[in-house]
Amino acid sequence: MARQEPGEPFVRISVEEAYRMLQQERDRVAIIDVRTPEEYQKGHVKGAHLLPVDQVLERIGELPKGKKLLFICQAGQRSALAAEMAAAMGFPPELLYNVEDGTPAWIERNYPTSYGDTP
Repeated sequence: MARQEPGEPFVRISVEEAYRMLQQERDRVAIIDVRTPEEYQKGHVKGAHLLPVDQVLERIGELPKGKKLLFICQAGQRSALAAEMAAAMGFPPELLYNVEDGTPAWIERNYPTSYGDTP
C-alpha cells in the first residue's frame, strides 16, 4: 500500500502498485533503474531508463519533467536515495516514488522484463 513516511520527499510503493501505474498511466509515468549497468543487464523492468544512483545529480536533466518518476533498484535503498536527490534538485515530491521491493520482486512476479541493454 502506497505510503509516505514523515520527512521523506517521495511515496513508497510495491512492485504491484508500480506495475498498475505503468499499465494505467503509461504516458504519465517513467521508471528509472538506479542500479549499476551490470545489474541492469541481468534483468530490469521493461522500458526502464538506466540512471545509476551515483550519476543522478550529474545527469538530472535526463529525468522527464511532469511525469511520475518510479525509482527502482535491487532492494529499495538506492532508489530512495535517488528520489531524495531528485526532490533536492526541484522535482515535486508528489511525482516521486520509491519501488521498495526492487527489481528481483518484479522479475519473480513475471512482470514485463528486459535483459541486456534493451530498455
